[in-house]
Amino acid sequence: MTGGNRGIGRAVAAETVRRGHRVTILARRPDEGAAAAKDTGADLVVGDLSSVRSVRQAVEKIAAAIRRIDVLVHNAAVWPSRRIINEDGFEQAFFVNHLAPFLMNHLLEERLGRVVQVSAGLYVSGKVDPDRTPTGEDFHSMRTYADTKLANLLMVALFAERWRASGVTIDAVHPGVLRTGLGDPGGVRGLALKTVKRLWKPAEEAAPPVVDLLVSEGTGRYFNRSKEAR
Repeated sequence: MTGGNRGIGRAVAAETVRRGHRVTILARRPDEGAAAAKDTGADLVVGDLSSVRSVRQAVEKIAAAIRRIDVLVHNAAVWPSRRIINEDGFEQAFFVNHLAPFLMNHLLEERLGRVVQVSAGLYVSGKVDPDRTPTGEDFHSMRTYADTKLANLLMVALFAERWRASGVTIDAVHPGVLRTGLGDPGGVRGLALKTVKRLWKPAEEAAPPVVDLLVSEGTGRYFNRSKEAR
């Protein structure tokens, strides 16, 4: 599981272990990753998903640690407050939220049994411009997150078709609007957002709809929490 060191990922890792499955989390920060692994009972691989180079390095570590991946959960995501271009020339959120899982699916596909993509209901507000979105020329501090999640979700049906003959399956799930640190901009706006988030459900509420999909049969589907949706 990517991004398993905090928020939704940490909650999903804990619930998955509680249900008797072995979990390995991929985390960028060794200290946070180690704390999450100890707290949830998961194993840890330290890796970064911010560039092609770092994704390939992370995949090499994953492949060395895990021979067969029954389920790969893509959970890592960023909500950018400003436009940042990575070393490959891509806008950072577009790379982490979309291209990193896309690349991991290809690099690990011979080891995969199933993929679960943690999505976001905000994809409905997204608009992907192939000429501008990858490099952030249409960057917006609120809309870019939705754009990248839409790009990512549009690939689910294509991977389902690509893997149909091999038996690998893939589904996506929006686990709900939950209280996490994602999108906190800091400063006055950040304090205001944290006040609003107190009214939202805790990240632990995300665990059941995601974990239920780990052993679900089907492919190319999208779920709004536990209900399949178009």
